[in-house]
Amino acid sequence: MRFRWLGSAMAFVLAFGLAACGSNDNSGATKTDASKPGKGKPAITMGAKNFTEEFVLGELYAQALRAQGYSVKLKSNIGSSEIIDKALTSGQIDMYPEYTGTIVSTLGKASRLPRSEEATYRDAKRFEEKRGFTVLDRTPFFDADGLAVLPQYAQRNGLRTIADLKKVGRFTYGAPPENRTRFNGLKGMQQAYGLKNINFKPLAIGLQYPALDAGKIDVAAIFTTDAKLAGGKYSVLEDTEGIFGFQNVTPVVSKKVLEAEGPEFERTLNAVSAKLTNQAMQSMNAAVDIDKKKPADVARAFLKANALLGTSS
Repeated sequence: MRFRWLGSAMAFVLAFGLAACGSNDNSGATKTDASKPGKGKPAITMGAKNFTEEFVLGELYAQALRAQGYSVKLKSNIGSSEIIDKALTSGQIDMYPEYTGTIVSTLGKASRLPRSEEATYRDAKRFEEKRGFTVLDRTPFFDADGLAVLPQYAQRNGLRTIADLKKVGRFTYGAPPENRTRFNGLKGMQQAYGLKNINFKPLAIGLQYPALDAGKIDVAAIFTTDAKLAGGKYSVLEDTEGIFGFQNVTPVVSKKVLEAEGPEFERTLNAVSAKLTNQAMQSMNAAVDIDKKKPADVARAFLKANALLGTSS
């Protein structure tokens, strides 16, 4: 997958749709806090995982809910899917944004991912509902795991797909520590692609690109909406065996919490998800990682531009 870069500032504006029309509409300004649907509902704790996109997603969902009067405590940077799932199932958090393919493969332990977005979503929903949770609407965008190399490395070794890595002899693969045991990581590379020539190098999320640039690794684990992929500096290898699957985002929430918060709670979250395209997410990721803006500020700008903060903004 390749991305066309518009410049982070321009992409930020285009994705957010910062148009004047409707931005000063105060037709609902007389609505009081007491009349908002979340007022008087139980407070909830929302979690987010340990990388930029999750920080932004957590802020998007939390701020939209607060604008509707819900009381939301956001805990960001909790950790990997395995760690945040334990926080969810133990009751430390009530909900968090997760990727459908990750629910199926990492949490549900499926050895093969379904071959469509819809099938992946159905399997994720089925898995969560067995445990007393559910998933809400999925986003239009999906952020898959993937593998990236430097273009000169790809050209020198004739690399287009992950399977082509068989041709390079031993190579060093840099990825988060948890990728060592994941099918959408080292295990899938070995089992689905037959790659036995891998030196695994554990790296914290965010360190894989500097390591690739410095020649410390040959292949990096990436997310396909990473801002750094947008300039053509890296080549993403095609996943012909589908080990990374479809990774649309969906809020995972306790059924009990969903019932207690009322229908407007779900409607508010679904309204945010519906606006999250690939272009929008990559632009927001770039605003944080490249332009060094705060996730909360980036989320607020997006929500305001898309009329998702109601009259509270």
